[in-house]
Amino acid sequence: MHHDHDAKHDHDLGLAHDLSRLHQQAFERRTALRWLLGAGAVSLSGAGAIALTGCGGGGSSATSDSSSSSSSGSSGGSSGTTTSSCSVIPSETEGPYPGDGSNTANGSVANALALSGIVRSDIRASIAGASGVATGVPLQVIIELVNTNASCVDLSGYAIYLWHCDALGRYSMYSSGVTGENYLRGVQATATDGTATFQTIYPGCYSGRVPHIHFEVYRSTTTATNWNNKLRTSQLCFPSDSNTAVYATSGYGNSAANNNAISLSSDGIFSDGYSTQLATMTGSVSAGYVARLKVGIAA
Repeated sequence: MHHDHDAKHDHDLGLAHDLSRLHQQAFERRTALRWLLGAGAVSLSGAGAIALTGCGGGGSSATSDSSSSSSSGSSGGSSGTTTSSCSVIPSETEGPYPGDGSNTANGSVANALALSGIVRSDIRASIAGASGVATGVPLQVIIELVNTNASCVDLSGYAIYLWHCDALGRYSMYSSGVTGENYLRGVQATATDGTATFQTIYPGCYSGRVPHIHFEVYRSTTTATNWNNKLRTSQLCFPSDSNTAVYATSGYGNSAANNNAISLSSDGIFSDGYSTQLATMTGSVSAGYVARLKVGIAA
């Protein structure tokens, strides 16, 4: 089985190298998609080596994820059992900061899934002896997991591992200044209506990527302990209007400038399609936002 993962990230190689790499990966991804559609297979992403480099808002350390997506169909946002059509969520890179046991950080295997208390809905605070708390505009993320092989029926008892950067574009466990933290990472089981709900903050925008959230799908919280057991890896993106509103507030470092320099159509992950990955948003900066996404897998 093919494992789709980032190779070493190194901004010192220059923009030309990064663009060449993204174009090559986009070509490989589209080729893989054509094969998958013909064979009906589901590709899982795997592990690889990483190097930590600096980028992102507020002088933080967070590199851009470098792989490419494939998507078709429409995104959903409502919870509850459904019989409408749906599409398998595109498989995306987990990026260099998954914290799922597939790579190392600071010389040790980085596996937040092994931490006591990782199964939780509110992921804003660190756990297991770490004390940091991520601050930013409140965001509730509701992922509805459905079975594309059974008229999009809701899948209960599965598990979603979700993680993303903080307001300054830093990933806990990996980025300079937050290597000792594990906030903005958590696992939730899907309820009878197929939904897993996370209380978090709106992620910042670091250089080279649009704002996004990573997630992995597992068969249960029992198996959500190591990347080897995952069924799917993908990413969620946001409408431009909510990005603009959030980054006009304080505490988001260089997110506004970084966000203005890129779009979904130029992003290395979403440029080849994002219709099944674009969250449906409600709320406001003052009240907080709710992001909903229907995620299809072939169960």
